[in-house]
Amino acid sequence: MGANHQRWERPGSCDGPRRAGSAWSDRSVCPLPTLPRLAGEGFDHQGVVHGGSTRQALTSGSAHPLAYNAGPFVRDRNSVKSQLRALIEPLVAQAIAALRDTGTLPADFATPAFTVERPKDRSHGDASTNAAMLLAKPAKSNPRAIAQALVDALPVNDSIASVEIAGPGFLNFRLTATAWRDQLVAVHTQGDAFGRNDSGASQTAGVEYVSANPTGPLHVGHGRAAVIGDCIARVLDANGWHVKREFYYNDAGVQIENLARSTQARAKGFKPGDAQWPADAYNGDYIGDVARAYLDGATVEVDGQTVAGVDDADDLDAIRRFAVAWLRREQNEDLAAFGVGFDVYFLESSLYADGKVEETVRELVAHGHTYEEGGALWLRSTDYGDDKDRVMRKSDGTYTYFVPDVAYHLSKWQRGYTRAITELGADHHGSLARVHAGLQALDAGIPQGWPEYVLHQMVTVMRGGEEVKLSKRAGSYLTLRDLIDEAGRDATRWFLVARKPDSQLVFDIDLARSQSLDNPVYYVQLSHARICGLLRKLGDAGLAFDLQSGLAQVPDMADVALRDVLIDLSRWPEIVAAAGAQLEPHLIATYLLELAQGFQTYYNDHQFLVDDADVRDARLALATAVRQVLRNGLTLLGVQAPEMM
Repeated sequence: MGANHQRWERPGSCDGPRRAGSAWSDRSVCPLPTLPRLAGEGFDHQGVVHGGSTRQALTSGSAHPLAYNAGPFVRDRNSVKSQLRALIEPLVAQAIAALRDTGTLPADFATPAFTVERPKDRSHGDASTNAAMLLAKPAKSNPRAIAQALVDALPVNDSIASVEIAGPGFLNFRLTATAWRDQLVAVHTQGDAFGRNDSGASQTAGVEYVSANPTGPLHVGHGRAAVIGDCIARVLDANGWHVKREFYYNDAGVQIENLARSTQARAKGFKPGDAQWPADAYNGDYIGDVARAYLDGATVEVDGQTVAGVDDADDLDAIRRFAVAWLRREQNEDLAAFGVGFDVYFLESSLYADGKVEETVRELVAHGHTYEEGGALWLRSTDYGDDKDRVMRKSDGTYTYFVPDVAYHLSKWQRGYTRAITELGADHHGSLARVHAGLQALDAGIPQGWPEYVLHQMVTVMRGGEEVKLSKRAGSYLTLRDLIDEAGRDATRWFLVARKPDSQLVFDIDLARSQSLDNPVYYVQLSHARICGLLRKLGDAGLAFDLQSGLAQVPDMADVALRDVLIDLSRWPEIVAAAGAQLEPHLIATYLLELAQGFQTYYNDHQFLVDDADVRDARLALATAVRQVLRNGLTLLGVQAPEMM
C-alpha cells in the first residue's frame, strides 16, 4: 500500500483492448469480493488500522460507549468471513506452507493470524495482508524480503490479476475485472435476496423494544427505540434468524396508580393547579381526553379485549383498566403509523397474576443465592459482577423493580429464545447488571451476557435553530406523532436510526423536511427514483435495454467511478452480516448514503441513453444493480424506495 512497491502479474492476465466508447473491457473471471469497508476503516499507507467516518450524514454529540452495547454475539468486523478473505486467506496459507517446506520458515512454525483487509485507499488494490510482517522474525529476514518469498510461493489463481509488495511489506492484491462483472450478475440473479444469509440458521431471536409504560403518548425517545429495535429485527431476519418482536408493558406499579388517579381527578372536574390535583399526577391534555371518553362510556379494543368506560368517577379500578387500555391503543396506533409492529405483547401484571415473580424468588432462594437482612430479602448479586448486593423483597413485602425483570427474561429463555436482545434508553444502564446477576443465580443454564442490551442516548429535536421540547397534548415532552407529522415517516425513521445508538442525536426537522442533497434520506431515495426515471426515459426515447447483453460485458476497471460503484455493491452482503452481528443497523444507513454518493459521481460522468447498444446496456445493468441494492437496504430500514420524486 503506497509507494516503493513491486508488482506480480498472474500469467495470462491483461487489460484487453477497449472498444472506442465502450464502458467495458475483456478480462478473466474470479470470485466476487464482498468485504465490508466500514466508513473510514482500513490500513493507511503505513499500515495503521484506524476508524472514522469519511462521509457524515447527520451530526451527533459525542458520547462515551456504553458497556452494555455489546454481548456474546458481537464480533469485530474481521470475524465476518467475506468472499474476498475466503479467496485470499487460503492462497497466503498455502504460500506459508510452501515456505516451511523449503526451510525458509521453521518446519514447526504455526501459521499466524494474519489479516486480510480492504485498503483505505482503493488505488492500492482490492485487498491487503500483513502476513509478511508477521513472518519476518521467525524467518530471520526483513519483511519485504519475506514478502517477495511469499509472492513467489503464491499459487497461480485465475481470480488474482496481480500482487504488489508495498510499504514495509504489505501484499496488495488486485482482482481480475471479470469478477466485478460477475458481481452485477449476482445482484441481478439474487434480486431481493442479495445480501441476505442464513447464519442465524432459523434459531429464534427475541427483540424487545419500546416497552413504554402505558401512561401517555409515545415521545421521541420511544421513537428512537422503536426504529432501532425494528431495524435490528429486520436485519436479524436478513441474517437467517427467526425473529420474535416483543413489547413489554409495564402495566403494574406506582406509575399506573398515578395514571388512574390523574384520570379520576379529571373525571371529577379537577385540573392541574387545583388544590385537589394529585401531587404526582400526569398533567398533559391527553388525561382529559381519557377521562371524558371514560365518562361517555366509550369502548376500547386492544389485543383482542374490549374495555368500556362508565359514568362513575369513584370506581378507581374501572378507571385504571380503561385508561391503560385507551393509552395502549393510542401507542399501538402511533407505532403502526411509524411502520412498527410486534408479534408478542407481554404484560408485567401477568407475571404477578401467574405467580411467576414468586416462583422466580423461590428458585433464587432454593439455589442459595439470597439472604435476609433488616427484614428484607437480598440477592448476592456481587457474586456475579454487580457492584453491591441488591434488595429483592423490601421489608414491607413488595418487590423491587428488577425482580419482575428477572422473571420476565426467564420467560424468554423458557420460550426458546436462543438470542434475546433488549433495546432500552441509556438511563436503564444501572439496572442491567442486577438482571444479569439474577438470571445467572437461577442456575438455569442461561449463558453469561444473556440477554444482550442495546442502549440508546437522548434525542434533541431542533427547528429553526432552536430546541423543540414541548407538546401541548403531552404537557412536558415532544411526542413521536408530532415528529412524524412534521418530518414524515421516512425521514423520521432514517434520522433516528442513522446514528450509532449510544451516540446522542440531534434531529434537525428543517433538514429532515428539505428536498436537498444535504438531506441523506432524500439523497438516497432520489438516487433510487432517478434510476427508475432512466428506464422510463428509455421507453420515451424509443430505446431498448438488454440486461443479458449488459451483463455479458466486462467492466473497464480503469474507470475510477465505475470501479468505486462495483466495490460498493460488493460490500453489501457483509454490511448486512456486520449489522446483524453487531446489532448496529446504522451501518445500513451509512452504507446506503455511500452507495448513492458513489453512483451519483458515476451518473455525473456518464451518459446512459446513448445510441451504442453495448454501452447503454452495460451502464443500465450497473444502474439497475444499484437500484436493487438501494431498495434492499431501504427495506431493512423500513423506508420507502420511491420510483418517482
